[in-house]
Amino acid sequence: MIEDILLQVHRPAQYLGNEWNAARDKFRSSAISFALGFPDLYEVGMSNLGLRIIYGILNDIPGLACERFFAPEADMEALLRSGKRGLFSLESNQELSSFDLLGFSLGSELNYTNVLNILDLAELPLESALRDHKFPLVIGGGPCSLNPEPMHEFFDLFIIGEAEEAMPELIAVYRKYKEDYKSGKMPKQEFLFEFSRIEGVYAPALYSAEYGSSGELTAFSPKNKTLPLKIKKRVVKDFDSAYFPCDWLVPYVQVVHDRISLEIMRGCPNRCRFCQARSQYYPLRIRSREKVLSLADLAYKNTGYEELSLAGLSVGDYPGLEKLVGDLIRGFKEQAVNLSLPSLKAKTLLGNVSTLIAKIKKTGLTFAPEAGSEKLRQLLAKDFSVEEFTKAVEEAYAAGYQHLKLYFLIGLPKEEEQDLRQIIDFARMASELKRKVNGGAAQVNISINPLIPKPHTPLQWLKMEGMEEVKAKQDFLRSVAKNKRLKLNFHNLEMGFLEGVLSRGDRRLSRVILAAYKKGARFDAWSDHFSFSRWLEAFSEEGIDPQFYLGEKSTDSLLPWDFIDTGVSKEHLLEEFNKCDIS
Repeated sequence: MIEDILLQVHRPAQYLGNEWNAARDKFRSSAISFALGFPDLYEVGMSNLGLRIIYGILNDIPGLACERFFAPEADMEALLRSGKRGLFSLESNQELSSFDLLGFSLGSELNYTNVLNILDLAELPLESALRDHKFPLVIGGGPCSLNPEPMHEFFDLFIIGEAEEAMPELIAVYRKYKEDYKSGKMPKQEFLFEFSRIEGVYAPALYSAEYGSSGELTAFSPKNKTLPLKIKKRVVKDFDSAYFPCDWLVPYVQVVHDRISLEIMRGCPNRCRFCQARSQYYPLRIRSREKVLSLADLAYKNTGYEELSLAGLSVGDYPGLEKLVGDLIRGFKEQAVNLSLPSLKAKTLLGNVSTLIAKIKKTGLTFAPEAGSEKLRQLLAKDFSVEEFTKAVEEAYAAGYQHLKLYFLIGLPKEEEQDLRQIIDFARMASELKRKVNGGAAQVNISINPLIPKPHTPLQWLKMEGMEEVKAKQDFLRSVAKNKRLKLNFHNLEMGFLEGVLSRGDRRLSRVILAAYKKGARFDAWSDHFSFSRWLEAFSEEGIDPQFYLGEKSTDSLLPWDFIDTGVSKEHLLEEFNKCDIS
């Protein structure tokens, strides 16, 4: 009995299901069943907006039951293995192996081993080639699908880009051929081929890759000439009419982002050269103010949440943001609903402090200068005015804010000691600005991450700086930041290294990921679980040098992710790369 298991685990409410607004159990009455999951803990996965959107869309399809699953904690995993019970869904406690399709939202490369652990706990063969018609189809999507090759061996299909419109099309194909496939009449390769006719759907088994003597990718092509050479990313064109889950699920336990997150725009008007999200969500689309207000009102009525967050890559560029925020504040004044905003441009705040700051919950302001020096901000094409920042921060302090958070990158091309010193100088200046208001310096939290030259960005041809070099820069920053008001937070060097390798990798990394998993790797995004030695052993056993993937790449080379068309051409990326004048 599931109740017996829940009595023995930490935070059993994360496995209960049946939350407010959750889909009711219709597994047995539906012709098609879809288990949708996030390969991390419930508290993380339930903070993912994409998962909520697809969950709602699938459950609106007649004759389909969509239920959720997440990565279990260690105690639950031990109980499942000892009791010989497969991992189950939240809504009806059905074992995942009994579903027709399993879908994973892949938000971080450091969750890859969790995918394998979930498949294993579901008692499914890990490799796609070993799963026949008796097993569910395994589908991947999300940001990591911009380079799905490192996980190609484990997934039957990937949806590249935005899945809102692709998912119903995929379900229609499954419905059409399910009987033939599940009875064994239709071979799996033929089944996958039918899905590959859908724009944005990629079946790795139907494509082949070839490598040269030095390890470089020399050819990538479909095995069937009728398949496309490039997979075109799916894009929701009419964003104003796009589905939003107003029946917002309300968890029993606190999750990372425990609030309504309302997407007001998708895409970004800026062209920061390090940012993969621009290619992921290109082109820019705006949700109208009237639609935002309507969705916010409906989501509040369906949940009673006391906080609403406006989401988007660059919310400060939303046209008429001041009016939208004003309307939301007035509309929710009697309900005492707090409004929160993500990182903003300083110019967004100027002149609007009474609306955008003073009336909004004072949880701290976040800015992303990315580099301490103007030289490096120009190299990154980062639109950031120090003058506007200074004015906006002074007004924020005057409105009652006590602290700031700043984001920076290190390991940048042409980066010198003086550029690093300017990070601390910048943060110290931001702290001291508060003295003009009330005589006390502000607390400034500084988040510093190494640059990972990600796929589909103008910097994708760059090498990633080595761990020793990055550590030396971290040590230098600590030495010059001797100020109790400045708190430095550095990304784990080894995690950053692994993320870089997996994000820039090719098909050969599937074997490394499998080897690392077999050694016990899982929850690699959690510092208390991460073991770099396991990964180094896995690379060594598979005869693969991880540094190969972090090195500089020729602009003439074939990249593992070149077969994906994001809408931002490789020629444009190269043009922007050449503007950096890195040589």
